Amino acid sequence: MASRITLTKQRSAGFTLVELMIATALGVLGTAAVLSYIVFSAHSCNALDNYFDLNLKTQLAVDQMSQQIRQVQNLTAYSTTNLTFQDYDGCVLEYNYDPVSQVLTRTKNGVRQTLLTGCNSLQFSLYQRTPLSNTFEAYSTSTSTNAKVIQLSWNCFRSAGEGRTNTEGTASALVVIRDK
Repeated sequence: MASRITLTKQRSAGFTLVELMIATALGVLGTAAVLSYIVFSAHSCNALDNYFDLNLKTQLAVDQMSQQIRQVQNLTAYSTTNLTFQDYDGCVLEYNYDPVSQVLTRTKNGVRQTLLTGCNSLQFSLYQRTPLSNTFEAYSTSTSTNAKVIQLSWNCFRSAGEGRTNTEGTASALVVIRDK
């Protein structure tokens, strides 16, 4: 009888092959779920970081351009992708958008500064000071001598890798030239 108790205890001390396979399968599924969560979280953090960075750079560009355009003496040359001003100190201040390289730059005294990269569209528009009757909208103009209000509009993007665009930022601002 004593040998029968010892034999039963020895048999129940280990796992059967089926139990071991089920435990391994559950462990693999649990590990796969945790890894999927980590990969998804990393992609989400990357997308959020791209959005934050693009939003910050867009806002800084709008703020810098608005501040500097308000202080200029006058607009000397204009196209939908280029603005040239006589700055408050008499120097030439230029904003130029290159649609091929998708870059917005600022040039003053021969020093070029990149304001935005990854702009798939950008347009400058000119308006007169006088608003349209019964509205707050200004008259559109195409001559730099009549321009008092400048509209800046652009759309930028950032790629999250793997050839997909995951973040876009749009900005639009109306800037009034104060000294004109």
